[in-house]
Amino acid sequence: MLMRLAWRNLWRQKRRTLLTASALALALFLSLMTRSFQEGSYSANIENAAKFYTGLIQLQHPEFHTSNSIDDVLPEDENYIQRAKETENVERVLPRIESVALAAAGERSKGVLVLGVDPVKEDEYSNISAKLVKGDFIEPDGKGVLVGESLARYLQVSVGDELVLYGQGYRGQTAAGLYTISGVLHFPLQQLDNQLVYMPIKAAQALYSTQNLVTNWVIDVKALSELDLTVSALNNEYAPNAVVKDWQQLSPELAQQILMDRAGGIFLVYVLYGIVGFGLFATILMMTLERQREFAVMLATGLVRSKLALLLFIESTFISLLGLVLGLLVSAPFLAYFYFNPLEITGEAGQLMIDSGFEPIVPVSVEPALFINQIVIVLGLMVLCLVYPMLRVARLNVATALKGGAHAH
Repeated sequence: MLMRLAWRNLWRQKRRTLLTASALALALFLSLMTRSFQEGSYSANIENAAKFYTGLIQLQHPEFHTSNSIDDVLPEDENYIQRAKETENVERVLPRIESVALAAAGERSKGVLVLGVDPVKEDEYSNISAKLVKGDFIEPDGKGVLVGESLARYLQVSVGDELVLYGQGYRGQTAAGLYTISGVLHFPLQQLDNQLVYMPIKAAQALYSTQNLVTNWVIDVKALSELDLTVSALNNEYAPNAVVKDWQQLSPELAQQILMDRAGGIFLVYVLYGIVGFGLFATILMMTLERQREFAVMLATGLVRSKLALLLFIESTFISLLGLVLGLLVSAPFLAYFYFNPLEITGEAGQLMIDSGFEPIVPVSVEPALFINQIVIVLGLMVLCLVYPMLRVARLNVATALKGGAHAH
């Protein structure tokens, strides 16, 4: 009976009901669009930054992060890494040797970061060969190296020239080797372009005398949203002999940047909901004040106050659900369109993204959690708006309301 009554009451004031539901729908639409574009661009930034250097997850020796020493290593062993490969959501694992050395060519020398990688797996993951501006990609069993464009310019070397690498190897051994430059890479990140030397992992293990040992295993995941679960699963497998670090610990600057930007976006969405909330509150209050006489008659004829409050609650729920359905129906085609046809960035900004190795698009995230969050906020807003009208009904003075008193409470 209450449901039927609530439904009828709504359509006695069609315009007001539709305006309120539309305001809710508009707020839901705008907040979903804002948050979807925001989260989509964050995911793209995280994955792009990870692919070029750190990876999304790294498995390291517990001391490696602080020492960066070639002595703090892990086994490059199929049995050892098999547990990571079998972990749910893990897409691929890549072995790496990461250390420092002095690079010299002719009269010039510079401290460099040496990255020993599996050329085939690394190229599948980060498409490094696409960054080549001169020469060829490295071969798994070769002794060729790739250098950043800025580093090549500083050392005055090019493809075919020789590069001497000199540093400290495993357990105090001397690391020294002569390598031919196979290719020159253009790195999107200037600090990497200035100091990175890529080489096949076998050559890096020979240089640093680490044999079947690596400084880290880079782990790529299928779904970024499941990253935390994957990190805990890997921790259960490898702690305490190895530590699992995610991209936030590996790239704290990027994590900080995203955190601040996300906070700004969420604040704007809350401001939007605050404005809509006032509209919803005014509507529900008007619905209550206009019908004080009607409520008094219902109470006088034996309706319990709690039932009356429930009636108000049902009416407000109907308006909110109507707003939610409208909002989702309007948002779905837009989000679906932009998901399959992302906005392209053109002009100088687009060219800058291409030069940085990023796709010049604005991707959209359609994670279910985004939708659930916004729906919960709308329903929470409605409950908040109901508090005062409910108190009003609870204190309603039947005699004064029946006489048509303005302040019948």
